[in-house]
Amino acid sequence: MTILNLGSLRAIAVLVFLSASAAQAQTSQSSTPSFSKEQLEQLTAPIALHPDPLLSQILMASTYPTEVVQAARWVRENANVTGQALQEAMQKQPWDPSVKALTAVPQTLQMMSDKLDWTQQLGDAFLGQQAELLAAVQDLRQRAEAAGNLKSNDQQRVSKTTRAVGGSSTSIIAIEPTNPEYLYVPVYDPRVCYGDWPYAAYEPFYWYPYGFAGSGIVAFTGAIAIGAAIWGRVDWWRDRVNIDVNRFNQFNRTNIADGSWRHDPKHRGNVAYRDKKVAAQFGDAKRTAAREAYRGKAESGRRDLVNPKAARTNADKRAQSTGKAKLASQKKQLGKGKPPSAKTRVTQNKAAKRTTTVARSKQATRHRTAAQSQRVRGYTPMRAPQRSFRGGGGGPRMRARGGGGGRGRR
Repeated sequence: MTILNLGSLRAIAVLVFLSASAAQAQTSQSSTPSFSKEQLEQLTAPIALHPDPLLSQILMASTYPTEVVQAARWVRENANVTGQALQEAMQKQPWDPSVKALTAVPQTLQMMSDKLDWTQQLGDAFLGQQAELLAAVQDLRQRAEAAGNLKSNDQQRVSKTTRAVGGSSTSIIAIEPTNPEYLYVPVYDPRVCYGDWPYAAYEPFYWYPYGFAGSGIVAFTGAIAIGAAIWGRVDWWRDRVNIDVNRFNQFNRTNIADGSWRHDPKHRGNVAYRDKKVAAQFGDAKRTAAREAYRGKAESGRRDLVNPKAARTNADKRAQSTGKAKLASQKKQLGKGKPPSAKTRVTQNKAAKRTTTVARSKQATRHRTAAQSQRVRGYTPMRAPQRSFRGGGGGPRMRARGGGGGRGRR
């Protein structure tokens, strides 16, 4: 009976575990439904009244939740770094530019870190249902305007544009800062500012910065000097976000010319994509193919454990293949077109048999040595597995606490 060494058994166990975990993750991903209209409004309610440049920056950065947490931690530890010094410091950080931009607005970055589950879901919705998500923002703005809670003032300029689309008129509400160099972050309870919240099962959360003492249904933080840090834009009529290349190049010290924003999966880390199509678009398909290759190796290892006779047959075949290779090499050395004599053929056949015999002898010796070593350690040969390995969750969860704010349902 062939006895595999302990290292081989561990390797096979790991391969089986990876295969089972990958299959479980793939099944869960393929069965995940899209976000409903109620869920999209719940996700966007806390930020729908933010100025368009800040809103677009939040949506981009939400697709990189791990880096959001890292950046929020950096800002807490470097609270005095602002203005030009902040721009200098961001050139040394490895984060996505959309995450770097939010270091200029620490209140918003802290909210995204505190509400990490919400941030990840917002990013998933933005990548998988971008048009529907932006439509939810517009629906909420229309309701806030109707309730009298969205108006132009010293902090923001609210404008409404109506166009004929498909035989009917469509209105878009845009919110811009009154001064592009400064930003005021609105603070409001989304369960109040849009009128009566209609979805009891999907209530949004209410978050406000630590120590905030504003008044009114919609209040504002103090002016934040952002310079060129916030470079995002929203193209409402095309349902997408864009880049102000001049501001982007100034803050990031680059020289891009394309104003289109594209998600960069390199900054996603180990956070899985919720939607199957999004995962295929941004690289999970390649990782799935790699897991399938590992799964094939695991299946082969399990067959060898269940059927040691087959494993020995495979070893014999490898030994015979080695003998034949040496024989072919000897024939090549005799010269092309010169058939060997009868005596030479007999010698070659004997050499091939000796090679096979020696290979079998060496293999048997290795098996006996391994078995003796394992028995000394109290090792019992592993039987065929009766069930598959089951893995738990992924890496460590990152949760940061900060700020104030009431807690709504998630």
